[in-house]
Amino acid sequence: MSNSSSLNEFLLLAFADTRELQLLHFSLFLGIYLAALMGNGLIITAIACDHRLHTPMYFFLLNLSVLDLGSISVTVPKSMANSLWDTKAISSSGCAVQVFFFLFLFAAEFYLLTVMAYDRYVAICKPLHYGTLMDSRACVKMAAVALASGFFNAVVHTADTFSIPLCQGNRVDQFFCEVPPLLKLSCSDSYLREVGLIVVSLCLIFGFFIFIVLSYVQIFTAVLRIPSEQGRHKAFSMCLPHLAVVSLFISTVIFAYLKPPSISSPALDLVLSVLYAVVPPTMNPLIYSMRNKELKDALKKLVQLVLFQQQ
Repeated sequence: MSNSSSLNEFLLLAFADTRELQLLHFSLFLGIYLAALMGNGLIITAIACDHRLHTPMYFFLLNLSVLDLGSISVTVPKSMANSLWDTKAISSSGCAVQVFFFLFLFAAEFYLLTVMAYDRYVAICKPLHYGTLMDSRACVKMAAVALASGFFNAVVHTADTFSIPLCQGNRVDQFFCEVPPLLKLSCSDSYLREVGLIVVSLCLIFGFFIFIVLSYVQIFTAVLRIPSEQGRHKAFSMCLPHLAVVSLFISTVIFAYLKPPSISSPALDLVLSVLYAVVPPTMNPLIYSMRNKELKDALKKLVQLVLFQQQ
């Protein structure tokens, strides 16, 4: 019986076996990665440089973009490098780093999305108390709690996963190191401890999801009571992007982990992993900038400033 610590490397699931398809995968992922870097980088720069965007909503959006940059950087570059160099290997330490940072950023992002739902709830349902409940100190504390919760989640799951004895080989059925595929390599009942921790985490996530749903029920109830059409449009433009991001985030994860075993296959699991690990960080900047006039104006000014300096 070999322990995970005795394995020098793991073999990740490849997107393609032929050289032409490997180069195509590298090119596609390179385009997606650059789009995510540019989109999130522009949002971070625009919010940091425009004093009109120094509000709680944009403070949380800046943090979300930072987490998105981190999460896509954990998985995509290694997959691109493997396709480019025609290999499937990742070192044991590299695998542990991937698991830790993916769990950390993934959990922190979900907690931050919950905080953003609360921010929208206070802004629309309790506008007179918004300045008190969402002052700068409160916002920093909420963001810090989201990061600390994600860090604690990552430490617990990573330490527990890599303490489990593995004897089913070193082939990971995923294009990056993740806990469920690693548990399939275990050879004792000790993996049930990690399964229990995952169930607890899923229950917490479900609780936060219910909080988000209830928040938006009250938000939409309050918005529909606004007499002016312009007021309703402005309120919806503030809330719908966040709701779209939450829906994309939750739906892809739920379908990936709760799909019937009868339809499970390595190819489908690979596609679903791209949907929840790669698509949200790339799409979030587009979703947030589509209906937000203030953010679009700030981005236009930033792009114009960059083009002017290049002339």
